[in-house]
Amino acid sequence: MTFDRISVFGLGKLGACMAATMADRGAHVIGVDVSPTTVATLNAGHAPVVEPGLAELVAANRERLRATTDAREAVLGSDLSFIIVPTPSDSAGGFATHFVEQVARDIGRALRDKAGYHLVVLTSTVLPGATAHRVLPLLEAESGKACGPDFGLCYNPEFIALGSVVRDLLNPDVVLIGQSDERAGALLEAWYAGYCDNAPPVERMSFVNAELTKLAVNTYVTMKITFANTLAALCEELPGADVDVVSAAIGRDSRIGRKYLTGGLGYGGPCFPRDNKALFALAQTLGTPAGLARATDLANDALLERQLERIHALLQPGMSVAVLGVAYKPDTTVVEESQGLALARALAERGVAVTVHDALALDAARAALGDAVRYEPSLAACLQAADLVVLATPTAELRALEAADFPARERPVIVVDCWRLLATKLAGDARVEYVPLGVGQPLPAPAGAPVVAGSGR
Repeated sequence: MTFDRISVFGLGKLGACMAATMADRGAHVIGVDVSPTTVATLNAGHAPVVEPGLAELVAANRERLRATTDAREAVLGSDLSFIIVPTPSDSAGGFATHFVEQVARDIGRALRDKAGYHLVVLTSTVLPGATAHRVLPLLEAESGKACGPDFGLCYNPEFIALGSVVRDLLNPDVVLIGQSDERAGALLEAWYAGYCDNAPPVERMSFVNAELTKLAVNTYVTMKITFANTLAALCEELPGADVDVVSAAIGRDSRIGRKYLTGGLGYGGPCFPRDNKALFALAQTLGTPAGLARATDLANDALLERQLERIHALLQPGMSVAVLGVAYKPDTTVVEESQGLALARALAERGVAVTVHDALALDAARAALGDAVRYEPSLAACLQAADLVVLATPTAELRALEAADFPARERPVIVVDCWRLLATKLAGDARVEYVPLGVGQPLPAPAGAPVVAGSGR
């Protein structure tokens, strides 16, 4: 059985990209969303969310890609349904599944009147037990059919990052499939073989193992990020130390690897913080220890306070600050749990005049910060006006800055470079007082050696 008719429930930042890439692979795709505006936008041939490459895919595949608010229409017009709706954090730190459960009911009701086999795939992140004990019973109860002979169910979370969703979907490191039965898993694996650009390994397992694996991956990555930030803090206190040099050497060890080992600001976004908390909440529910996950969360919060204190110590009364980059990572509009945004808010609360700039996320920042800060769409204007500049997000726009972009003043502009983006361009330049995080004071020059201007910290 091949799947050339697909429905995608939820057209947010992941769902819209899933629908568009599937259509680009030749499938006829029906997107489903509760928002009439989102549906109308997609049907007009426009991307409903901002994500690199998405607009082009939507425009190029209008004949095979459409959207509706009618779940029944989508199920009856497809043989494979993906559920990728929000699972917001609940009060206990886990995931609320009411949106997932509503979609499962809608799909189940439609399956009651549909002949033939249908495969349902849950992609939304859930706690272990949710697929087997919430989604599956709803599908069977509403459809009057049995999982296995009449329809299949898989839990298939994606491992993607905003800003590179299209690339990550088509080139996954691994395809994770929690399967209701052998047939369902085999069909989904075969479908991925024709969907991906690469040939990723496929791991098929039970629902509960797949659910735990999804949480474990993100929790492990947050621990790795936090360890790199711990190294950066140590390097700042050791003359001559450089976190990039140390991280590059550590990353050579095959047990560790270089990914996510760049010291800078802490982790943020819609997934890492909440998945880490969810694993800790799950452990508490089960009565098992998960102190490492809790410690990671606390260390991430403490890191923000540390960087805030370092920046504040550089300020003199009346000095203004520009925070450049308030999205939680490059190439996205998302500011959820953003470290740059949190820095801007905290500085403003201390009475500092703060201006923020972000090429993509300025509107989202305005919605989050209100009148607490100024908003400047021009990077050049920020550089001209600020006494202290924080490079908070490693965007291409900030990486492209040159020393000549900073004004020459009697008192140099202080540049706090959280990711050492401009180390080769600004270190020693008279226009700036360059402060790279994760780097210790320069070692004293050998006797008789020429003196070169350093970071000035």
